[in-house]
Amino acid sequence: MDNQQLKSNLLSSKHWLRLVFMLLYAAVLQLASLVMWVLVAMQFLFSLITGENNQHLRRFGHSLSTYIYDVLKFLCYSSEEKPFPFADWPVGNPEGAENVVAAQATELPANNSTEKAAE
Repeated sequence: MDNQQLKSNLLSSKHWLRLVFMLLYAAVLQLASLVMWVLVAMQFLFSLITGENNQHLRRFGHSLSTYIYDVLKFLCYSSEEKPFPFADWPVGNPEGAENVVAAQATELPANNSTEKAAE
């Protein structure tokens, strides 16, 4: 690389503007991580009390983890797309969520399945 190329890169506003966005997204990433830990604790408590997970928290957790992934891709130069608020918020529909709900509705009670297995 010659000096002219280096000077051109150093003076390019594109790189410095990306640095500003990267610093902002790094701060947002810290906040999103904190929100994720609160979500984890809430989901655990909900599961502990009710015996099953909360679908709304599950969907939000999925969309939040997808958002965190998008931010990390931008920070690591794996993507040039800026995440939310410059793009849409990720959809919060975890894969197989419908199947889990359907499977829970059709499961036999624990004592019946144990009795059938013993026969």
